[in-house]
Amino acid sequence: MNKPIEIEVYGQCFSLQGGSDEAYIQELARFVDEHMRALTQNMKTGTPTKIAILAAINIADQLFQQRRQQEAGNVEVERLTQSMLKHIDHQLELYPA
Repeated sequence: MNKPIEIEVYGQCFSLQGGSDEAYIQELARFVDEHMRALTQNMKTGTPTKIAILAAINIADQLFQQRRQQEAGNVEVERLTQSMLKHIDHQLELYPA
C-alpha cells in the first residue's frame, strides 16, 4: 500500500494517496498553488472555492491550447511527410534503379 503524500495548496493541507512519485505530486501542488496565488493578485475579493475554480479553468485552458498546438503540429508533420513521399516517388520515377 502506498503511503499518503501530504501537500499544501493555497494554505490548505491535503493527504493524497496514489501510485505517483511524491516529488511529482508536490510539483503539481506547487503549480496549482502558484496559479491560485497569481489569481488573487488580480482580484479584490474571492473565496478559496472561487479562486480554485478560476485556477482550474485557467489550467484547463492551457491544456486545451497545448492540445490544439500539438494537433496543428501533427497535421503539419503529416503534410510534410506526404510531400516528401511524393517527392521521393517522383525521384524514383525519374531515376529508376
